[in-house]
Amino acid sequence: MNLPSPAAAQGLLRYLPTLALGTIGGSIAWLCHLPLPWLLGAMIATTLTSLAGIRLGSPGRARQAVLVIIGVMLGSAFTPELSGDLTSWVLSLAIMLAATAAMMVVAVWFSWRVAGQSLDTALYSGAPGGLSVLLLMAHESGADLRAVGISHAVRILVLLLAIPPILGAIGHIDLGSGSSMATQWLVMPAAEDIAWLIAAAVLGVWLGRLLRLPNRLLFGPALVSSVLHFTGITHAALPPLLVALAQVIIGTSVGVRFVGVALGDMARQLGLAVVQALMLTALAVLAAWLGHLLTGYSMAAALLAYMPGGAPELSLVALSLDIEPAFVTSHHLLRITVLILAMPILLGLIRRYLTRTRS
Repeated sequence: MNLPSPAAAQGLLRYLPTLALGTIGGSIAWLCHLPLPWLLGAMIATTLTSLAGIRLGSPGRARQAVLVIIGVMLGSAFTPELSGDLTSWVLSLAIMLAATAAMMVVAVWFSWRVAGQSLDTALYSGAPGGLSVLLLMAHESGADLRAVGISHAVRILVLLLAIPPILGAIGHIDLGSGSSMATQWLVMPAAEDIAWLIAAAVLGVWLGRLLRLPNRLLFGPALVSSVLHFTGITHAALPPLLVALAQVIIGTSVGVRFVGVALGDMARQLGLAVVQALMLTALAVLAAWLGHLLTGYSMAAALLAYMPGGAPELSLVALSLDIEPAFVTSHHLLRITVLILAMPILLGLIRRYLTRTRS
């Protein structure tokens, strides 16, 4: 058994005050009956603290563990009674890919022509999702990593803050505003089901690495868990308390991305990133409306599936609000896979374009 390294243990200790701050923010949001209280409360509290210039510890290994937990939870949504037929699902995936291409064109153009980024940086800033992989690829291409990171962080922040009012506007009323009783949070699966869930987590991490899945800590366990639940081997769901903890950790992981960002120095860049995120959100709403008309899926599910990026965050929102989590997760997995495969090709085309224009 591998014990945590001293560096990992120190990182966890540095994160504990951040976790406490996120929990306080989530608790206040829950007591105020806000929608998605644990996620948004933790995110807002840590974002404001980071922008105030206070350094917060990053989740690090805690976020990795939570991705595995979210993956297992998402797999539980893949039941034999999945709503919708295959034709509608495939049509929705095609709409999502077309919408993703349109969003990327708009985002890259905006980052390049309006924000003044280099074309390489604009490409990675405009890609809707897969930040961890994109940062590695951006580093190899010489793109501005800070601009790429801020663009994605602001986009996820805006998307998550926009979800409650948009869902309210389109008629999705039950936003999980904290009506659960505290005693319900402690409900635990049977011992046999716990064993199956642990097996899904362990085998999922191994399978994700073997298959080289994008965001393997999320999608590997989701794949194994979905097989276990779809075949009826287990019907277990994780306790709500663990779901709330996952929301807090994911919320803080968004907020701490703004550590070191000075409002005065970065006002223009942050403002442009917000404008870009709002443009993409509007495109996602339009695509969700079209997907709803053509496939019959709820506009709420289509919206979460088509939103540009933040697969763990948006999948967790779908799970927390019980909005077709299997449908949403499948769309984000396909989007990230296509993006990772397409990015080297797009980058090659951009470099040839730059070579021609400079010669």
